[in-house]
Amino acid sequence: MKRRDILLSSLAAAWAGSAFAQIGNAPVRILVGAPAGGSTDTLARSLAVSMGPALGRTVIVENRPGAGGNIAADAVAKATPDGNTLLMSFTSHAINATLYPTLPFDPVKDFTALTCVATSPSILVAHPSVPAKDVRELIALAKAKPGQLNFAIGAVGSSLHMAGEAFKMQSGVNIVNIPYKGTAPAVQDVLAGQVQLMFAAVGNVKAHIQAGKLKALGVTTAKRLPAFPNVPAIAEALPGYESSAWFGLFGPARMPADRVKQIGDAARHALQQPDMRQRLDTEGAIPVGNSSEQFSAFVQSEIVRWAEVVKFSGAKPE
Repeated sequence: MKRRDILLSSLAAAWAGSAFAQIGNAPVRILVGAPAGGSTDTLARSLAVSMGPALGRTVIVENRPGAGGNIAADAVAKATPDGNTLLMSFTSHAINATLYPTLPFDPVKDFTALTCVATSPSILVAHPSVPAKDVRELIALAKAKPGQLNFAIGAVGSSLHMAGEAFKMQSGVNIVNIPYKGTAPAVQDVLAGQVQLMFAAVGNVKAHIQAGKLKALGVTTAKRLPAFPNVPAIAEALPGYESSAWFGLFGPARMPADRVKQIGDAARHALQQPDMRQRLDTEGAIPVGNSSEQFSAFVQSEIVRWAEVVKFSGAKPE
């Protein structure tokens, strides 16, 4: 790192630490609506470690899994808007707005969107026995054999589940969902050939693709990924198709503007740290760090975008 960058980082950390000293020394809590060890939890803990020095305070992570992230979200929605209680949420925050008939909170009005931490592209994989080498051949195969191919899904209502539903909706194919209690057993059954297909996070299947145990048919980003330059984007066969999971930091509604800026700046500073960048790369995630206004607009657009897909899927909360 250049001397100028080191100086700027030090000044930013000193400034943020001084600002937060004015609001007490109680730890900042980041609630995560997912179990320990998953992608959301891992990213939240890495972010907490990197944000702490910038805030001049301890940042801790609390796991409150259940109801697709709604338990943690409800706790944050009802918290005092002082910047001491935050939420590390994920794509389901937008999907749940339609998936759940009623919610104890409004996913937009009851939160302050602070920043999108990262996006996580996914990839459509197949067992090597599937006689299709790309998305166009898969669509032709599925249309020739309606209801005979299967998608493994790690969780009903997840971003990966909805990636498959968007694929079916846009391509007009009938592929049957096989739900699992988590990503790991779903991947294992695709590896074993028990299920033919799966949309998976890049970090969960990269090694299996490289080992030839899974066949990569297409990535869900609008363009090809640098990590898989020879794997087409699904959009090359289905124009307009795009689906990436995202992870974002929220606070309760009505947070003071200075507090929103301080926490957002600390999160963006954290995203520049080498350890955080390495963690994101390990997870196959891409750092974002946009403004509160940009993230808020993005969340609202995501709610609208996924509503049609959720309704098409007919999915119900587990």
